[in-house]
Amino acid sequence: MKTRVLGRTGVQVSSLCLGTMMFGEMGNSDHADSIRIIHAALDAGITIVDTADVYSHGESEQIVGKALSEIDRDRVFLATKACAPMGESPTQMGLSRRWIIEECENSLRRLGVDHIDLYQMHRPDPSTDIDETLGALSDLVHVGKIRYFGSSTFPAYQIVEAQWTAERRMRERFVTEQPPYSILARGVERDVLPVTEKYGMGVLPWSPLAGGWLAGTFGTGKANVSRRSARIPARYDMSLPANQAKLAAVDQLTELAADAGLTLIQLAIAFVLAHPAVTCPIIGPRTMEHLDSQLAAADVHLDGDVLDRIDQIVPPGTDLSSTDAGYDPPSITSSWRRRRPSR
Repeated sequence: MKTRVLGRTGVQVSSLCLGTMMFGEMGNSDHADSIRIIHAALDAGITIVDTADVYSHGESEQIVGKALSEIDRDRVFLATKACAPMGESPTQMGLSRRWIIEECENSLRRLGVDHIDLYQMHRPDPSTDIDETLGALSDLVHVGKIRYFGSSTFPAYQIVEAQWTAERRMRERFVTEQPPYSILARGVERDVLPVTEKYGMGVLPWSPLAGGWLAGTFGTGKANVSRRSARIPARYDMSLPANQAKLAAVDQLTELAADAGLTLIQLAIAFVLAHPAVTCPIIGPRTMEHLDSQLAAADVHLDGDVLDRIDQIVPPGTDLSSTDAGYDPPSITSSWRRRRPSR
């Protein structure tokens, strides 16, 4: 598998990243089978593996740790994440110094390793000053617990703020961003991806198959259901206009893929790979069959005519559904932030 440089770090990683959200209770609860899939991905040339503390409440990290214990650890660039709640206590979440340092130790223990290559902040934390976060992460770099750190699903303005803060306060900086990006969710093309290029950040897009919408199981006359429907109903409720628009786009993309001699999965992943800001899309197989179907996209190159046709189906910079953005800031979710107090 071809490799690409991760931002300006100088580290070479494979053009596909193995995501492990589907290993554990959330997906494949068979640890032995999950480990086989991880090893198969590594044997196919993948060198970067992404997980998170919150995936199956730590179980995914444990599975990844077991898989790594059976191979040469140095073969893998290991990434994990923190921020989401890991318990009922308000201290067990967020991006405070206290929690970042504590949860890093927890992830190291679950993974069974002495360092994490890339420690990512899973979402912004509006209650914590970014300098507090960068200070804690810089300390973890200096003591060797982590090699690099990055952000995930941060709005463009917060990526810029973090870069400026790091420079002014002499902190280590975010070297990567992990945004949602697919043919159906192109909003990051407007600002996030140009900002990452400006600051030389590596980009690891999550959900290149749009939460299963581009996996070949959605379309007119198909079941149009997902294992995630109960957990994220707004993304799969076919009565919603946004999802009807996605369904119409999927029908056109399926036809385009067939005309190009590709599967829809290959078209979808190759589209993400084609953006110059992207380092490696994150594939998230639950089964060996899923892995095989997604690995096949690594060497696909889309010509200009195919990319032009995709632009006609889903215009650049467009999210067909706002629920695919992955994060809504308090300025949107809190009504009091949008209304002047009554006199």
